[in-house]
Amino acid sequence: MNRPGRTAGHAPDQPGAKPPRPRYQREPPFDLPQDIPWLPGLAAGLRRLLARFPWLRRLWLDLRPLDPVRSIKAKLGILVIASVSFAGAFTAIGVSIGIRARFVVFTAVVLSMIVTQILAHGMTSPLRRMTAAARAMAAGDYSRRIRASSQDEVGELAGAFNQMAADLEAADRQRRELIANVSHELRTPISVLRAVLENVVDGVTGPDDATVKAALAQTERLGRLVEELLDLSRLEAGAVPLDLSDFAVEPFLARAVDEAAAAGRPVRFALSVDPAGLTARADQSRLHQVVANLVDNAAKHSPPDGLVRIGAAARPGGGVRIEVADEGPGIPEGERVRVFERFTRGGDGGGQPTGGGTGLGLAIARWAVELHGGTIEVAPSDRGALIRVDLPADPQRGPATSATAPPRTPTARN
Repeated sequence: MNRPGRTAGHAPDQPGAKPPRPRYQREPPFDLPQDIPWLPGLAAGLRRLLARFPWLRRLWLDLRPLDPVRSIKAKLGILVIASVSFAGAFTAIGVSIGIRARFVVFTAVVLSMIVTQILAHGMTSPLRRMTAAARAMAAGDYSRRIRASSQDEVGELAGAFNQMAADLEAADRQRRELIANVSHELRTPISVLRAVLENVVDGVTGPDDATVKAALAQTERLGRLVEELLDLSRLEAGAVPLDLSDFAVEPFLARAVDEAAAAGRPVRFALSVDPAGLTARADQSRLHQVVANLVDNAAKHSPPDGLVRIGAAARPGGGVRIEVADEGPGIPEGERVRVFERFTRGGDGGGQPTGGGTGLGLAIARWAVELHGGTIEVAPSDRGALIRVDLPADPQRGPATSATAPPRTPTARN
């Protein structure tokens, strides 16, 4: 049989029954005196006192005498020694001057508790703040941060908590942006495809070659978006194993150049490999995805009769460097810190996006390069944009990179 009101905060089961007395709970602001059931009115009086005297409030908030101590065990030892020593000294002095022992002991205990509260002021407030922040995070608020001024384990925990909160906030923001961007990218081709089909159904236009090609183009755009999203999801999850093999670099790059030339854009291509028999070890399908995207972007952003240069060379100490350069407007230096973010398209030099890509190509390229243990970056260039890819000699021994960390590099030009 359930007893009425056993849990704090639950309404009593019987009419007229008194609600249970809530347990001692601390609520924000944590740095101010809190209500204690067995000392009613004391905390409220202290809060009024601190509110009346701002200098006293600032002194209380900044009172963290044990922050320089780097160990929580040492702090607890200091608390015990200080409280016992203070109580013993006060008792000895009181008894020596003739005060009754029971009054001396009671006063000594109260004063030792006050000394303990003063010394321990900065020890427990971060823990209480972390509890409240964790509850706020469970409700979707990731903006809470913990003041971490101590040098002990609690201070380290507060610092790690703040980093976790910042990462969760960034992940939540990326999730929201991803949903918004995917919705926008899907809505555009679906709307166009719907309009084309409605016109055919209503008899406004006939099912001629131009109409069918327009519908097919939008369908291909949808398929390309879904395929790139699936690729990006697999790469971020680290669920894409590398099929490593040794291959000649020059014919590999030539295939990517031929595919870009088949698109019919009015640009010229120049391929150079040094030395001529250069070989690389990588996953050819993934690396082809990277190079094809870079060459297509360069052709897309080059002016008519512009030159797209594709080069590869051996790196000192082993490995291969691949560079793709164009003669387009380039990437402004201020935007290079945020290159390769998802759904970010390149501009025309004045900040206006160009091209009809999905904004995922370079994000996928970065993940594919990092899976090999390599790096991809926007290198300085006098004209146009220069994308540089560095691959290690043996991807299994490449630089330690996280294939599951969120992309933090700089604007995709896809």
